[in-house]
Amino acid sequence: GALSGGEQQMLSLARALLGDPDLLLVDEPGEGLAGFVMQQVAQCLRVLRERGMAMLLIEQRLVIAQDIASRVVVMGHGEIVFDGELHAFLQRPDVMREWLGVG
Repeated sequence: GALSGGEQQMLSLARALLGDPDLLLVDEPGEGLAGFVMQQVAQCLRVLRERGMAMLLIEQRLVIAQDIASRVVVMGHGEIVFDGELHAFLQRPDVMREWLGVG
């Protein structure tokens, strides 16, 4: 109860990594975090990606996801509305605007 939101997020990531997982599931890593702390968490995720860690990142903020992801799947109303490489997704402002509110 004495940890800040950022400290809790980093602790949960560290605990997950202790199990030496084949796949890391990360749900909204920046939720409730200050910008500086989110940058630290994002850097950690980038390092893990560069080391070959398979990761499923659930994130609504495009600025965070595009810095980490190589593949993008967008779901809307329980259905997949886009599934492809990041570069292809970035060429779809219609999907970004409708489902992420950006573009």
